[in-house]
Amino acid sequence: MKVITEASLRRIIRSDARRFVLEKDKILSPAAREFLTDRKIAIVQERTAGKPPEEERQIVSPDEQKKTMPKAEEAATEKAAYIDFESGAFYTRKPEHMTQLFGNQLVSKDHPRIIFRGMLDAVQAEVILVQTEIIGRGGSEKLASALEEVLQTLRLMMRCDVLDESFEKKTILGLNHDEIREHSHHPMRHYKIEQMVLPDKSLGADYARLNHLRTAIRRTEIAAVSAYREGGGTSRSDIVEGLNRLSSVLHIIMCRYLAGWYNDSPAD
Repeated sequence: MKVITEASLRRIIRSDARRFVLEKDKILSPAAREFLTDRKIAIVQERTAGKPPEEERQIVSPDEQKKTMPKAEEAATEKAAYIDFESGAFYTRKPEHMTQLFGNQLVSKDHPRIIFRGMLDAVQAEVILVQTEIIGRGGSEKLASALEEVLQTLRLMMRCDVLDESFEKKTILGLNHDEIREHSHHPMRHYKIEQMVLPDKSLGADYARLNHLRTAIRRTEIAAVSAYREGGGTSRSDIVEGLNRLSSVLHIIMCRYLAGWYNDSPAD
């Protein structure tokens, strides 16, 4: 049985909604039920599968919602510290194989959302490692600074995922979304560099590290697609698109590196 959370309700409920149809194979989390009650949105409980006619639905007014909550559910809610995001089961203690998706909602540690968060965490660690290596050997401060903006963007994505907030980053490296696409697709036009110059040992360690970060972000984007898959689309196109743009940003940094942008002397 699928549990409907407050976060998912916030994405689908219109501001002028007066009723919510609760499908037969789904239940509301306590926070979701409270969300509807506070907004005086009636819960329409389906009694049959599919789309039943109006007379086959049970309409519960906001004032009756708490009264109609099953006694077992109500008692469990009062004692429960955690709720299983997938099944709606209640826990007084967090099982070792589970972790918090958000709030008191638990999922297995191998849930796609948790795998995505782990990869998002890992790619941040890799950016910091590359920055440390560059600075540690007296490399380009300009290059380390460019990577700092990549790091802060990844951290913002992590916050938006955990807190279920919208991700928005209007510019990266001083480029808006359209400019990122333009510079990434036409580096010869902007930097006199061919598109996607393959890494080679002759191009140096920094270029190899930048390419490694680009591929790490690509892997993280794939994990995001899996984590947010919803039917034939995605529930978080903002984060998926953000990661796609960020891999393009790494390509731009690689092109700028070859063009001499990150030399000690100012670029022409």
